[in-house]
Amino acid sequence: MNYRHLFHAGNFADVFKHAVLTLLLKSLHAKDTPFRYFETHAGGGRYDLQSEAARKTGEHRDGIARLWARPGEFPELADYLAAVRAANPGGTLRFYPGSPRIARSLLRPQDRMLLFELVPEECERLGREFTRDAQVRIQAQDGYAGLKAVLPPPERRGLVLMDPPYEAATEFTEAFKALKTAYPRWATGTYALWYPIKERAPVTRLHARFVASGMRKVLCAEFLVYPEDTAFRLNGCGMVIVNPPWKLDDTLRGLLPRLLAVLAAPAHPASTALEHPCSSEPVAGRGQTTVSWLVPE
Repeated sequence: MNYRHLFHAGNFADVFKHAVLTLLLKSLHAKDTPFRYFETHAGGGRYDLQSEAARKTGEHRDGIARLWARPGEFPELADYLAAVRAANPGGTLRFYPGSPRIARSLLRPQDRMLLFELVPEECERLGREFTRDAQVRIQAQDGYAGLKAVLPPPERRGLVLMDPPYEAATEFTEAFKALKTAYPRWATGTYALWYPIKERAPVTRLHARFVASGMRKVLCAEFLVYPEDTAFRLNGCGMVIVNPPWKLDDTLRGLLPRLLAVLAAPAHPASTALEHPCSSEPVAGRGQTTVSWLVPE
């Protein structure tokens, strides 16, 4: 595995993913009963934005750095931004928390989380990040196989985040298969599958698989900061959410266009609106946000 998230930590895709993640986790606070959080590809606990790798790309400057400079502008993201600020107690943006650290900030005393990570170096980093934390368990294992073995959790409530690196051409298929296998074991759980958007064809096939899967309540949200006129860059990303909390679709419809206005790339003369299963009005020249149901209740 060659993918290193440190090059991309805190970019627009992380902001989108972690914004949705915090909304999903916060919705679980509506009940006092405990929940369990699972992550199939946990990565590291936090990333140094001043490292050589992060400075080489500088992607965080068009991502989290833009929100860091706008405190209070996104009340829906208060929990997410609080987690980022907690990782930077000095008040200067230096570290970006990964999904495990963000999720940990939203665990209550009765909640637990289980992190799968196959890369030994990342497992070691996670171990240092959560040393002697009784609410966190880390397994050095393929997340797809590991997830199948631990469902359903004793709590019966919770969230699975699937965020693979998409290095292999088969990753869209493998991720869907893993979710489809997990779903019958825990049909009341919430599943969030993040995916990149470089070209539309694999995304269209992924959506079609969900439509044909027999699952109900499948929501799709996409966040594109570039027009889809080339497959040689990350144009945007999306998330398919199975069993989303009530009114998450409305929340995202209100939030994502405002977030795009802050994070969008400069206008591109070749920008065009595209038709796909999650259609909405494009932001002229700068990509688009979309929220719709692939499968209704």
